Amino acid sequence: MPPTTIDLLNKGIRANQTDRFRRANLICLPAQGSLVVGGDIHGHRRNLERLITHAHLGDHPDRHIVLQEIIHGGPEDGAGGCLSYQLLFEAIRYKLSFPDQVHFVMGNHDTATINSSEVMKNGKEMNRAMTLALAREFGPTGPSVRLAIQQFLFSQPLAVKCGNRIWISHSLPNERCIDQFDPGIFERELRLSDCGKAGSAYLLTWGRRHSQAALNRLAQMLDAGVFVLGHQPQQGGWSQAGANLLILASDHNHGCLLDLDLSKTYTVAQLTECLIPLASIA
Repeated sequence: MPPTTIDLLNKGIRANQTDRFRRANLICLPAQGSLVVGGDIHGHRRNLERLITHAHLGDHPDRHIVLQEIIHGGPEDGAGGCLSYQLLFEAIRYKLSFPDQVHFVMGNHDTATINSSEVMKNGKEMNRAMTLALAREFGPTGPSVRLAIQQFLFSQPLAVKCGNRIWISHSLPNERCIDQFDPGIFERELRLSDCGKAGSAYLLTWGRRHSQAALNRLAQMLDAGVFVLGHQPQQGGWSQAGANLLILASDHNHGCLLDLDLSKTYTVAQLTECLIPLASIA
C-alpha cells in the first residue's frame, strides 16, 4: 500500500507541475469558460464530493475548479489522529482525472506541513495529529508517506489569476507585511525558505483582516480587480470583507462555492449572486 500511495503523490506532483495553465507559481486562466471555486475544505469529505458533483467536469471541458486547504480537520482515527490526508489522496485522484481543469492553491496549513511547524485547529496541533495517524496507518513507511505529502503540497501553485481580473489565493499578506512580500515569487521557482516565517509564501497564506487600503495596494501590485480568498473562518459560508474582497468557506454545513463565467467581469456584489450553498447540492 505505501508504494502505491507514494506513487499517487508523485503523480500528483507531476500533474501540478505540468498543468497546461501553470506559469511558474500562478495558474493563469483565460477569459472564457467557467470556474468553480471552493473555500477551505479541512477534511470535509461530503463538501468535496458536492464540489465535484457541481463542477461535473467530464461534461464541461472548458470548466475549471479551484480547491484549497484539503488537510487538517474532519474524521479522526481511534486515537484522535487526523485522517484528512485520505481526502487529500482523493483530491489528487480527481486532479489526475482532469489534470488541466482541477487546480490547487497553497494554504497556511500546507506551508505549516511543509515546514513541520505547529498549527492549531480547534485546540489540537494538527501536524502532530496527522503524523501520528500516518504512523498508525502506514507503520514504518509512515515517514516516507509524510515526506511525499510535504513534497506534493510544496508543488502546488500559489494563486489563480483569471483573464477577467479575478484573483484567487488562500489569503494575502497582512498590511504590516506588504513591504516584506516579494510579488516576484509568482514568477520564479519556489524555495523552501519561501514557506517559512517571513517567506513570501508564508506571508501570502497567513494574512487576515485586511484594511481597504491594504487591499487596494495589493490589487495594484497584483493587477487584480477582485480577490476571492479562503483562510478566515466564515460561519455563514462567505462574507464580503472589503470593496474588492470575497471570502469563502467550504468546511462546514453552511459552506458555499462560487460559480463564475470567466468571460464576464464582476464586482464583489455581483460575485455574491454567484454563491451556491453546498448543502443544496445532492
